[in-house]
Amino acid sequence: MVRTPLTPGERERGERFGVLLREARGGRSMVEVAAAAGVSAETLRKIETGRAPTPSFFTVVALAYALGLSLDELAAAAALPGADGSEAEALSA
Repeated sequence: MVRTPLTPGERERGERFGVLLREARGGRSMVEVAAAAGVSAETLRKIETGRAPTPSFFTVVALAYALGLSLDELAAAAALPGADGSEAEALSA
């Protein structure tokens, strides 16, 4: 399967998502949060640094639960700005 290249907006969304996760992690170690979410520390590192800007839904849910974040918070943080600058385009399939 060939993966379609990400748009600049999708990469930006991944970077914003990574920042949100780092902020939510606070003083907890990456290894501790990854273990609580059931993902590898390398996976969390890639997401936080934007190198994996489109994690699977189940990974996002597991991280949200481990960090005490709601999916609404994550969706709002990852929304792509609309043409008029509004937060119009949320996560899409």
